[in-house]
Amino acid sequence: MLEDGKLYIGTSRNPDDSINKGEYLDLQYANRHGLITGATGTGKTVTLQILAESFSNAGVPVFCADVKGDLSGIAAMGESKDFLEKRAETIGLDSYDYQEFPVIFWDLFGEKGHRVRTTISEMGPLLLARLMDMSDAQEGVLNIAFKLADENGLPLLDLKDLRALLSYMAGETDKLSAMYGNITKQSLATIQRGLLVLEQQGAENFFGEPALRIADVMRTTNDGRGAISVLAADKLMMNPRLYATFLLWLLSELFEELPEVGDPDKPRLVFFFDEAHLLFDEAPKILVDRVEQVVRLIRSKGVGVFFVTQNPLDVPDTVLSQLGNRVQHALRAYTPREQKAVKVAAETFRPNPAFDCFETITQLGVGEALVSTLGKKGVPSMVERTLIRPPSSRLGPITEAERAKVIAVSPVAGQYDEDLDRDSAFEMLARRAEEAAKAEEEERRREEEREREPPESRRWTLPGYGDEDDDDDDERGRRTSPKRRKSRGSRPGYQRQTVTEAVIKSVARSAATSLGRALVRGILGSLKKGF
Repeated sequence: MLEDGKLYIGTSRNPDDSINKGEYLDLQYANRHGLITGATGTGKTVTLQILAESFSNAGVPVFCADVKGDLSGIAAMGESKDFLEKRAETIGLDSYDYQEFPVIFWDLFGEKGHRVRTTISEMGPLLLARLMDMSDAQEGVLNIAFKLADENGLPLLDLKDLRALLSYMAGETDKLSAMYGNITKQSLATIQRGLLVLEQQGAENFFGEPALRIADVMRTTNDGRGAISVLAADKLMMNPRLYATFLLWLLSELFEELPEVGDPDKPRLVFFFDEAHLLFDEAPKILVDRVEQVVRLIRSKGVGVFFVTQNPLDVPDTVLSQLGNRVQHALRAYTPREQKAVKVAAETFRPNPAFDCFETITQLGVGEALVSTLGKKGVPSMVERTLIRPPSSRLGPITEAERAKVIAVSPVAGQYDEDLDRDSAFEMLARRAEEAAKAEEEERRREEEREREPPESRRWTLPGYGDEDDDDDDERGRRTSPKRRKSRGSRPGYQRQTVTEAVIKSVARSAATSLGRALVRGILGSLKKGF
């Protein structure tokens, strides 16, 4: 049943329920992306599990999210069960055996896996604005904040860095508005409140260092298998927007960091985006356009993206058209919207004259799906009604003790578990303000000393050599008039420099020294490395 260069998905059946043929996903076309859809309880998670297993055995690293907690079983040896053995026998999988897979557990909260973080600077203004559901005006102000930080060497690593920068901007709205465009204190205050809400929702766990290195989700083992990175997302799903923003950030990082490889024999990484509807719910058009652009272009970097969701209508048409490999589990068709979803799903397949797709989708059993993958020259295969193969790893979650053991022997153990708080915008702005305050205090002290000097000590004369009405010699021996002396010696237009003026001058000096090396951002606003 198994073929080289292909992943076995399951076995299709004829209309009379007799065995037809094996259904495969060609590794060469796995970077043309895919879609796994179906109602709750129809077997989407198991399909994701068996695909992740197959990619791993083929030497392809995998990243996926464990939304319900039961995907963690992929790290443990499968256990013999009657219904699994029966499915293997039914589909003719004679070589069915059990195995465990190399798994790296990740968790934004550091509870069920290694801590995974990024910095505010690396995320960028577009994704952060999406995370905070900002208006256009607020997003514009946030873009100015990032530009100010990028141009002036102010690293934005965590939430306190961004707060410090926004506080500085609030004191300099007039001057900064003249330089960058209109900045209102109302917008700044709204963004600050949004940051407070993010902190209360646990986002401070996500922003900081050490930041996740893309290479650590693209590992392979000594025996040539691809590591499966599993993100614990059961708690993260309490904040769906943070979940969607994190996965989108990771996708953009892959896009920006990886070089072009064209069409390799197999993907360099396969990325499963579970609960994909969260990415597109109420998303602004500009974000959907950027996602569509990334999905279209990341193929040439050797990355395959599989969207997993309940309803094909959850994915915009511009993105849906990029997904060449499709596994459609059962859908219900009780309401008009559900009937429309079934119709859309049926129409996206290459028709099979042996059965009616629309009718079949509503009649599929658990662990059964309509499957169509890309074949020779990237042409979609005719859709087939398929019994999905059983997983080789454990079906269901692992225990806490088993998880702890996997984390302890992980290849990244100890690299992400401790927080790192290096010098960044918060410390830099505080230091500049302190230096400016000291300079202002020193200037005030000198001025007070000058004012305390007796009048006669401020000017000296020689007897018989002229008085204050006479002309005086300047430093070059030239004669100067009292009026000219007065204009030289006094500064009627002088005003003492304030703390904020000193800070902005310091920022301006930093801008001058950093000219020509400003940070460069990519399609989704994340930093491009190497600049």
